[in-house]
Amino acid sequence: MATQQLVYENVVPVNSARHKGWHVDVGNDYGFARKVNSMPLMAVEIPFAAGDYAVVFAGNDQAVMPAVILGARSNENLFVKPDGTWDGRYIPAFARRYPFVFSSNDDGSTFTLCIDEAFAGCNQAGKGAALFEADGKASPYVQNVLNFLQEYQTQFLRTQAFCKNVLEAGLLEPMQAQITTPGGEKMSLSGFMAVNRDKLKALAPEKLAALAKTDELELIYLHVHSMRNFQGMIDRLGRQEVGSASKETAPA
Repeated sequence: MATQQLVYENVVPVNSARHKGWHVDVGNDYGFARKVNSMPLMAVEIPFAAGDYAVVFAGNDQAVMPAVILGARSNENLFVKPDGTWDGRYIPAFARRYPFVFSSNDDGSTFTLCIDEAFAGCNQAGKGAALFEADGKASPYVQNVLNFLQEYQTQFLRTQAFCKNVLEAGLLEPMQAQITTPGGEKMSLSGFMAVNRDKLKALAPEKLAALAKTDELELIYLHVHSMRNFQGMIDRLGRQEVGSASKETAPA
């Protein structure tokens, strides 16, 4: 699997001395993710994402994280339209939190709200939501962002626990997807892991019961069933190729 390309370019802490008078116009523009062909996913998102995307595990034998596959090629996101809108029923929280992100100190005990100043929606022209009030206090918008990122961090810790249980159960194996586009191009998508059905069925009853009690077994099955969405991604790629070809052959 191609790398989850970073979308953040110029991240700085949010503070009133620097950002008073700044506004953020997010809208529905996800153009910043146009070249991101996979994104991390929190465990709580799997039931929502599994209907649209192939949900896989990215990482190694020591640590993994759920991720959604967004494109068959590097630097390709098939779910971002030319106008920047997202073409999918569910938008991963990783994309929805942009241009904000938490940074932490070395021991992870303190988090600081940061913003990517390179985001095109950052402005001092009054467009979008203000970061600070006239008196320098954080705006309601920033408070909502903080709440969102705090919940994201909570879910990240829960996701780590889920992934630890999946690894310890010995269910994962490297996987490679062979893709042939409608145009005949052959591609190989690798670098991710998936649950082996036979290993899942062979788990001891007490282990299955433990996974079921925490709802993690349901997440595992949703991941397994989401593999069929690779075909949907190929179909989406074909439609985009046809659309591009039509534009190239259209009369001037």
